[in-house]
Amino acid sequence: MDSKWIANNDISVSEPLFWLGLSLLLVAVSLTAVLVAAIPALQELARAARSAEKFFDTLSRELPPTLDAIRMTNLEITDLTDEVGEGVKSAGQIVKQVDQSLDSARKQAQNVQVGTKSVFAGVKAAWKTFTRPKTSRRISEGLSLQKRRLKLPK
Repeated sequence: MDSKWIANNDISVSEPLFWLGLSLLLVAVSLTAVLVAAIPALQELARAARSAEKFFDTLSRELPPTLDAIRMTNLEITDLTDEVGEGVKSAGQIVKQVDQSLDSARKQAQNVQVGTKSVFAGVKAAWKTFTRPKTSRRISEGLSLQKRRLKLPK
């Protein structure tokens, strides 16, 4: 009976049980191939995850002090900017004072020039008065004597 059954029942392509088994075998082979190909990729993914974890740990340790240093630098720059601004204002005030001093010196120099001209004019007039002929001086002396006599009632 066994030999009849095998002879009559050669593997037939139309039997559903055959196709089910073949399909399961092909699925198992495919899954095995995918797993074999995925193992190195999963190992690299695990290495990348460890590396990222180390990186994030380093960031969590290093970033706060760096941010504090940046904040302090910003404050120092702000202070320096304020000091430079005050220096510029002070320099502007000094420039104004120097300008006012120059204007004052210019006016004083003009006043000295006018005073000097007046002194020279006075000296020149005095010189002319003293160098005039004596007759005119006597006439003016005589006029002043006459004025004195008129004022005196005696």
